[in-house]
Amino acid sequence: MGIDVKPYKDQSGSRKSQVTQMFNNISDNYDFMNRIMTFGIDVKWRKKVVKMVSAVKPENILDIATGTGDFAIMLAEIKPKKIVGLDISEGMLTVGKQKVKEKKLDNLIEMVLGDSENLPFEDNSFDAVTVGFGVRNFENLDKGLSEIYRVLRPGGIFVVLETSQPEKFPFKQVYKFHSKYIIPLLGKLFSKDQKAYEYLPESAESFPYGEAFNNILKKNKFTSVQNYPLMFGAASIYKAYKPAN
Repeated sequence: MGIDVKPYKDQSGSRKSQVTQMFNNISDNYDFMNRIMTFGIDVKWRKKVVKMVSAVKPENILDIATGTGDFAIMLAEIKPKKIVGLDISEGMLTVGKQKVKEKKLDNLIEMVLGDSENLPFEDNSFDAVTVGFGVRNFENLDKGLSEIYRVLRPGGIFVVLETSQPEKFPFKQVYKFHSKYIIPLLGKLFSKDQKAYEYLPESAESFPYGEAFNNILKKNKFTSVQNYPLMFGAASIYKAYKPAN
């Protein structure tokens, strides 16, 4: 299963190569844009994910689409033995590595350049896998999820934080206005890549959410799948497990 939306519709190249280029372009002020686009609420959402992950007391954690490392750094609170933050964008990782170094977490967090659809890890390597606002950027969703399933140990937890779509009035209308007009305007004002902030709402709108994504997780062998809507459905947390042997 793939999502067809691309950041640069007037350019050739695969969706994956365009997404990589886009995140390289916006890496310098990505954190700033994230905070103003979500009014800083995304930090509270991430803390909810950390709490879910901490419940299984993982020793080895993989954070996919780690970007500038926000999730990886927050997951350090759990005090696991090792955290690996993986991202396809070298620009985002450069910023993330600097943040990890400043927080003196170099010995705990390893930032790795890699593709979520071809993970460079052995089977059953991680007790927990997280993805924050990244699964909608997978070029082939099923392939990415099957790779996550492969590297997750039996009984391990998989938690996703992703945008979704409010369905009730007036939140649906407010969200659509914010996505269609405010986010692109912020991109125009504060980013050197305006098209990136047109793509991000478009990719969120085209991505399956709620029960639809639950069903995709189940199709990819995950069990005990649950989703938790946030801020009237503007985002959702999905929790699932790889079955124990």
